[in-house]
Amino acid sequence: MLKDNEQLDDLQIKGLEIIQNKNKFRFGTDAVLLSAYAKIKPSGRCIDLGTGTGIIPLLLSVKTKAREIIGLEFQEDLCEMAERSVGHNKLDGRIRIIHGNIKKVQDLFGKETFENVVSNPPYMKNGSGFQSEDESIAMSRHEIMCDIEDIAKAAEFLLKDKGMLSMVHRPNRLVDVLSVLRKHSLEPKTIRFIHPYAYKAPNLFLINAQKNTQPFLKVENPLVMRRDDGEYTDEIYEIYGMERK
Repeated sequence: MLKDNEQLDDLQIKGLEIIQNKNKFRFGTDAVLLSAYAKIKPSGRCIDLGTGTGIIPLLLSVKTKAREIIGLEFQEDLCEMAERSVGHNKLDGRIRIIHGNIKKVQDLFGKETFENVVSNPPYMKNGSGFQSEDESIAMSRHEIMCDIEDIAKAAEFLLKDKGMLSMVHRPNRLVDVLSVLRKHSLEPKTIRFIHPYAYKAPNLFLINAQKNTQPFLKVENPLVMRRDDGEYTDEIYEIYGMERK
């Protein structure tokens, strides 16, 4: 099942395991936090835009009661890896991985056919900062194949009325995210900032935006990753399903 440079990683929840390539982009804390934060409708359909190796669909399959979870990914090798992870966990009847372009969701799915859209998109503008020479890693980190507007436009097309988009991003792109969401009829409803330590500025934020609803944004209590002694906080232990030793 495993190919060269691949390994099987234990997700430490309900026996789930994921295949990852040691030399390629691998999932991080942001994907785990998003899967815990997303307000997924029970018995609904959910799609993860830019699913990568399928980490978010795998986690949502045990954290939620979504009827069907689809992972959409442009990179064919990542799609194939995600499909193997789904099969390995015997979740073929619940999760589907589809190879496709976020910019062309109208060619792949019907309009307004999902209750939930989730996305952990590339954070950096194309051409900004250090860009990896590895094409796969570069596309995962930089807005080469899609940007915030592409995500919002796809979500507007896919979501039913009052459906929810859940996303994670960096605070320096907050204004971009808020303005683009509202432009595409996605009203920000809740936002939560993620702080590495209580005394440090946030380095991520989580947001839920609802389609075709009235303006009202609730800023939730911050989520702090680590205590002053460097240990994870109790909430992070809870999110990861770990027990403090």
